[in-house]
Amino acid sequence: MKSTGIVRQIDNLGRVVIPKELRKVLNMPTGTPIEIYTKSDFIILHKYRNKCEFCGSTENVTEFKNKVVCNNCLNDLKGL
Repeated sequence: MKSTGIVRQIDNLGRVVIPKELRKVLNMPTGTPIEIYTKSDFIILHKYRNKCEFCGSTENVTEFKNKVVCNNCLNDLKGL
């Protein structure tokens, strides 16, 4: 991990502001969905991407009946 040198405080509602400069560099405009992970005592923010329900791939995914399926798994399903 690389330190940015930016320090922010958690407000009374538990929110933390991600600085505009950092959001711009990471291409995260207002409304960008993020996932929150924890590892040991770290909190990790990650841009959310739809993942295939079957294999977990984020490449070439399509939503079908409220489920996300990648092209490879979709082709496998067609062969059943």
